[in-house]
Amino acid sequence: IVATEADSQKPYLVFLQGGPGNEAPRPTTPVGGSTWLARALEEFQGVMFDQRGTGKSSPIGSVEGRITGLDAVGDDPADIAEALSHYRADSIVEDAEILREALGVDTWSLLGQSFGGFTALRYVSAHSKSLDEVYFTGGLPAVDTDPVTVYARTWEGMKRKSEQYYRAFPGDREKLSHLIDLADSDDGIALPGGARATKERIRLLGHFLGASDGPEKLHYLLDQDLTSAAFRHDLAAALPFSGRNPLYAIIHESCWADGGVTEWAARRAMPDDVQADPTLLAGEHAGPESLTEDPELAPFAEVAELVAKREWPRLYDVDALRAAEVRGGAAVYFEDAYVPAELSLATAELLGGVKPWVTNEYEHNGLRADGYRVLDRLISLARG
Repeated sequence: IVATEADSQKPYLVFLQGGPGNEAPRPTTPVGGSTWLARALEEFQGVMFDQRGTGKSSPIGSVEGRITGLDAVGDDPADIAEALSHYRADSIVEDAEILREALGVDTWSLLGQSFGGFTALRYVSAHSKSLDEVYFTGGLPAVDTDPVTVYARTWEGMKRKSEQYYRAFPGDREKLSHLIDLADSDDGIALPGGARATKERIRLLGHFLGASDGPEKLHYLLDQDLTSAAFRHDLAAALPFSGRNPLYAIIHESCWADGGVTEWAARRAMPDDVQADPTLLAGEHAGPESLTEDPELAPFAEVAELVAKREWPRLYDVDALRAAEVRGGAAVYFEDAYVPAELSLATAELLGGVKPWVTNEYEHNGLRADGYRVLDRLISLARG
């Protein structure tokens, strides 16, 4: 999808969506709005790129217990796991290169949000000569770092955010504790569609705390009658790993794997005090129960175990990153729940042409919350 004016000669800016497993957003906001797209269209044509396995790019899912979107692969879990090993940033970048050549342009620019930033960094590593400018928002990943180290840092961040939340909403710890008691009984809370929410899935409600408006949304969720149908529908919609975008659960940890094996790194990194206190919430800390307790994800459960045991190739070439001449800017959110700022800043040191902007004005969703200003600031940084 290209967002542009008729007969525009402006250069292309490719938007790389977060996730993995989410298609690019479909633009609906008027150009005169305050979104990042409004700012981008002042001097770019915007390319909304559906990464493989999403949107118009053969979306992967399950329908009536059968995996869809991988018909040519067959039903063997090992074959499906092998196929999904080609859905990371390295493969997405090669897809983008094919699209760039098809559009007949020598170079274009990138805007990577969250996982989209991971993909953009791979692009710089593999094809920097194809790029004019590159912008990262909450998406400068760690390089040559064990995912367990990354998740250990994000657990500490989520502990702080959990306690900040309970100070803001003092009664909500008791409400959440009651909800966890319900989830611990009778094999979990029954949700619409046949899914169940057990203690570790309830903990994932902490993903709300990674967004600027998230604490209020979590508070309003917990303020409902926990026995009502409305609450159960809203709870199902609030859980971050679902059948709508199964790749998010299946290959999420592999996005951090700059070599090595992930093997449920987030669960292995869980601190003892978090294990003992389920009111200390999680962010993007996927565990196997996210697949086994949801009938739409259950067909992928064995596949996910095989993916977790896979030895991954390196994603980034440090020498290539240092040598890249592409200019750009990176929004590094000081209290980012998902991408630790200190690891992002270490990566920024490898990119001589990319200037970091470290801020606590925004959470991980800064591009969505105040997109025009965020992108405008990054463009100004990149161009001096």
